[in-house]
Amino acid sequence: MKQRFVLLLILFITFTQINAQEFNCDIRVSAQSIEGTDRRVFEALQTSLYEFMNNRKWSNINIKNQERIECSILITIKERISSDEYKATLNLVLRRPVFNASYNTILLNYVDEYFQFRYIESQTLEYNENSFNNNLTSTLAYYAYMFLGLDFDSYSLYGGDPFYKAAESIVNSAQNASEKGWKAFDSNRNRYWMVENLQNASYRPIRQFIYEYHRLGLDVMSEKPDEGRAKIGETLAYLNTINSNRPGLFILQLMIDAKRDEIIKVYSKGSAQEKTKAVNIMREIDPANSSSYEKILAK
Repeated sequence: MKQRFVLLLILFITFTQINAQEFNCDIRVSAQSIEGTDRRVFEALQTSLYEFMNNRKWSNINIKNQERIECSILITIKERISSDEYKATLNLVLRRPVFNASYNTILLNYVDEYFQFRYIESQTLEYNENSFNNNLTSTLAYYAYMFLGLDFDSYSLYGGDPFYKAAESIVNSAQNASEKGWKAFDSNRNRYWMVENLQNASYRPIRQFIYEYHRLGLDVMSEKPDEGRAKIGETLAYLNTINSNRPGLFILQLMIDAKRDEIIKVYSKGSAQEKTKAVNIMREIDPANSSSYEKILAK
């Protein structure tokens, strides 16, 4: 009897680990500039959103506990429009572990300025994949799928396809929403364009960059630093290609913002030829930060 119990326990633990939810997402709600509102509302919102992101199964992919995707979302409430409606910004950071290293690389670091939502304390957060329920859960669900897409893209070429399609479905269902951030004409840097850029066949080199930079570059650097650095150098050409065709493209800028400091760090070592080539490319595609890349040559 005891042996049977132990076996069942092991099977339960194994099943739980294999079928764990996808995210280990740190969610914070900051409302320091909002006066006259009970703080418990924002504490309840933070707890509800944490559970929404981390306790929900977002796909049929089997992910172990130790493989859960690391991300953080900071919601900064800027204005209280009515008793239950707020304007806020979302600071979104997505991280990915580098193979054989105690280092996490940043896949996305973005501030979404268009976040307006309604919330009442103890409100149940409803989300329906087939319809637009509310801006709060639809926005969080959209970024959950974008996080999954970017993460899977970094492990296999175009691996994020099903998740981008799920995010696109949310965008489509939100076209009649009154809140900004979902429509092409709202801005050229919003949720609509983020997923559009990643699915647009004309911008495929961006996704080749995401895969090869991480899987064939960073992931081999612990054992073969020169080989990994050389591959990263090759991937910069993908960014250069996109920049030549569409300078200022939203997803290109997001990749540059996520990787700028890391590229400088990677090329602080390496040959003079590698450094010069990397600096020339980055100056071309990121001219506003040209002086930052001088650090590569200085070292």
